[in-house]
Amino acid sequence: MTQQQMFKRIIRNYDLYLLLLPTLAYFIIFHYLPMYGLQIAFKNFNPVKGIVGSAWVGFDNFERFFESYQLVTIIRNTLGISIYELLVAFPAPIILALMINQLTSERFKRFVQTVTYAPHFISTVVVVGIVYLLLSPKTGAVNSLLGMAGIKPIFFMGSAEWFKTVFVFSGVWQSVGWGTIIYLAALTAVNPDLHEAATVDGASKLQRVYHVDIPSIMPTVIIMLIMNMGHMMSVGFEKVYLMQNQLNIDSSETIQTYVYKAGLVQGQYSYSAAIGLFNTVINFILLISVNKIAKSLKQTSLW
Repeated sequence: MTQQQMFKRIIRNYDLYLLLLPTLAYFIIFHYLPMYGLQIAFKNFNPVKGIVGSAWVGFDNFERFFESYQLVTIIRNTLGISIYELLVAFPAPIILALMINQLTSERFKRFVQTVTYAPHFISTVVVVGIVYLLLSPKTGAVNSLLGMAGIKPIFFMGSAEWFKTVFVFSGVWQSVGWGTIIYLAALTAVNPDLHEAATVDGASKLQRVYHVDIPSIMPTVIIMLIMNMGHMMSVGFEKVYLMQNQLNIDSSETIQTYVYKAGLVQGQYSYSAAIGLFNTVINFILLISVNKIAKSLKQTSLW
């Protein structure tokens, strides 16, 4: 296509490009233009001198992070939570979608969808407050049930060994219903003839799910997996920070909370920018790698 043909095509469909303009403007202003500030990761940034006037220090900020005594703990916690979420939170909406899809009562199906979607619209601050109330060692419902079973109360929010479990499963409760939307949409595209043929062949409901539904939505699952791997190192800051305290800090200090404390609290802007850039590069490498693996296995990929 020549430039003249492309220009005519744009003029002919100008209304569609106008609809696209706000989205393009958003990404340019809030995602691409701020990349100019990434250079402070290689500088000793001074707010008075500005980005241009600050002195270059090369990779000193990265070396400082790699030599930090907290490096192992931060990386371990970030990877631990991310892998835990990948193993538990990622398949949860897939399983729920498959279960909802098998419901025969449309009324009950809508009820289940509404109940499971609702927590997604609750603020993270409120969710953490609910978690604290439910897991309170004195008045929490969970510890009350444990007491009835003869088990001593557990201080979940003050125990480093329980932090990851509480974080992941509270996240599953909040987001599993919302995550089922895309899988339920994919299940609607499954050809009913496949189920009818499997039923005629004597396949049980579980066998039809395994041999018909799951293979049909597998391309969607792979795309979602690739996208999840693209932010594997970016554990949600807000919830981690709200659940964090001095008693569970050994399990709750992640890259995001460390960057916040180093950058905004302590004013070490260049140091925190270097850590953030390192985190982004790792996410980018994971995204490219998983996409390449999926493509090499003849599976659906992003590109």
